[in-house]
Amino acid sequence: MKPTKSLPDLDENDLEIIRELEQNDEKNLEELAAELDLSKSTIHYRLNRLKENGVITDISADINPQSLGLAMVVITEVNVSHERGYADEIGDGLVNVEGVQQVYYTMGDVDFVVISRVQNHDQMNEVVDDIVAIDGVNETSSRFVMRELKNENRILENMSDEMIGNVLETE
Repeated sequence: MKPTKSLPDLDENDLEIIRELEQNDEKNLEELAAELDLSKSTIHYRLNRLKENGVITDISADINPQSLGLAMVVITEVNVSHERGYADEIGDGLVNVEGVQQVYYTMGDVDFVVISRVQNHDQMNEVVDDIVAIDGVNETSSRFVMRELKNENRILENMSDEMIGNVLETE
């Protein structure tokens, strides 16, 4: 199955640069060039192009949430009133709740899924109270994560060969 959205023109070298950065974002141009057997100027050009095309949105450090005491992960399903513009308005409200890490607007029985990280039960209650206080939110249902089995931001590592093939196809 081909993706429905137009993809930037990428090749194997672009994917290798992305893969290396996903593994370790502290690598400099010289290290990337040596590992990939490309010139520093080629790496620099490709990184800039990947940023301009929105493929790489940020190069930053991965922070272990446990090291900051953020041991509680809460998944909250949010049902809302369906009025004109509700997705943007309520979505903006959810994004701005302190402790919220991810917000997804969904189709089906649930309108939004919110992932939060907090340090204790009181903070969890505050997050849920802040969500419920958003105008248009009708109902929430929250779940605690007992154990994180997989939580990573490595995109290429989680893609199938078919998905990678779709990225490399050019029309």
